[in-house]
Amino acid sequence: MTIAVAPEVTVQMLERFGDAWNRHDVDAVMSFMDDDCAFETTAGPEPCGKRYEGRERVRQAFGRVFAMFPDARFGDARHFVAGERGLSEWRFTGTRDGVKVEVDGCDVFTFRNGKIAVKSSYFKQRTA
Repeated sequence: MTIAVAPEVTVQMLERFGDAWNRHDVDAVMSFMDDDCAFETTAGPEPCGKRYEGRERVRQAFGRVFAMFPDARFGDARHFVAGERGLSEWRFTGTRDGVKVEVDGCDVFTFRNGKIAVKSSYFKQRTA
């Protein structure tokens, strides 16, 4: 079975998306998001974590990540695109309230209109 996808949805697009995250450039990050986008966080009260819907709520949620982790970085990234779905694996490093964090994780993407419609984030739970 062949799944059609917009030609602009590529591994290179996800690389540029990751670069925008590492620059902490919310405007650039949002340029990759569909008008009707959603972000599902790694933790929260819902089975999907916490779900933010709509450009403004997603923008605010992304901004909070940078505020909580002023040195946030997603390194060692690997990206895959298959039809309307994609995946980015990464190692997150950052510091929150003086505590260094290092954890492997991934984002699972759903694409629409050549952009990211849903970004669902996951990461490993580390023990102390």
